[in-house]
Amino acid sequence: MSAVRLFISRITEDRLLLVLLAGLAALLLLAPEQAHALPGLVDWPTIGALAGLLVLSRGIEDSGLLARAGRALLGRVRGERRLAAALVLFSAGLSAVVTNDVALFIVVPLTASLARVAELPFGRLVIFEALAVNAGSTASPVGNPQNLFLWQSSSAGFVEFALAMLPLAAALLVLLLALVPLAFPAKAIAVDGSVPAAPLERGLMRLSLALYPAFLLAAELGHAPWAAVAVIALYALLAPRVLREVDWMLLLVFVLMFVDLGLLAAMPAVARHVPELLALPSGVLVAGALLSQCISNVPATIFLAGFTDDWRTLAWAVAVGGFGTAVGSLANLIALRLSGQPNLWREFHLWSVPMLLAAFALAWRLI
Repeated sequence: MSAVRLFISRITEDRLLLVLLAGLAALLLLAPEQAHALPGLVDWPTIGALAGLLVLSRGIEDSGLLARAGRALLGRVRGERRLAAALVLFSAGLSAVVTNDVALFIVVPLTASLARVAELPFGRLVIFEALAVNAGSTASPVGNPQNLFLWQSSSAGFVEFALAMLPLAAALLVLLLALVPLAFPAKAIAVDGSVPAAPLERGLMRLSLALYPAFLLAAELGHAPWAAVAVIALYALLAPRVLREVDWMLLLVFVLMFVDLGLLAAMPAVARHVPELLALPSGVLVAGALLSQCISNVPATIFLAGFTDDWRTLAWAVAVGGFGTAVGSLANLIALRLSGQPNLWREFHLWSVPMLLAAFALAWRLI
């Protein structure tokens, strides 16, 4: 099959991609004058960071390091429920330090390596990891993009911002841990001893581990696109097979997400209804949570910040809005995509929508 045919085949098999393409066509029919502005709607540093992380996480996974780490973890945690709780806590804690998206690029491949040697509900674990990074990242000014934006645009200091978010983050994590016994039985994990240990490719491991922190530092300094180019070039030279296994379609999905959501947020009809939402009881909380379900919590944050100075309530609102629909947080889409299970969307919403309702109730009481 030629490269062009393979590309077309991948697009036609990707339902989310088809929905985004159809949405783009519809939005351009409504606002054709916006066609020239499409490149400016894309957050290219985010795309660059995503490209670099896709390659680096694939390199670490292909090196066999995560498979080794997974076997070591299974040797310590024998129960399925305890493993789920451990992965939730690890995901939540990691997301507060390295952001929710980066945390998923570590924990989802790790979970995949566990599932290769043990009978585990891999998809459900990934769902809870996505929920966990949304909860854990709430606690830190640098835990997710919306917190970073609000922290930078407000007059709050790092500690002040973190203390303002701590009650909600703690409540969300407790709520998620309370769901773990409902989702995972306390049975012993059946490890398949016949599966041979993955060979450790030390050269690929050293390359990936050396590039990972360097890339994160470059991204933090605002050089993600160029750093991604450098990473891709190095792997093309030293480990080209890694690039062949990367899910490049995910980049196209995110480009279309930015374009579609940017066009939607810029529509006058949307802007006209914002004051009506804010006029509702707990208006900022309601508006942030609801709008996040439609356009994701990062664009919702940027959009609503122009209508309110209450950064704390807005931060709480969009944190809650990260639950619910998969679109609520870009981290949800990353987790579902990394899982490689196209039928996981339904089960994701079976857990995420109740989490949204419970999280909103908690936030409304705590605020």
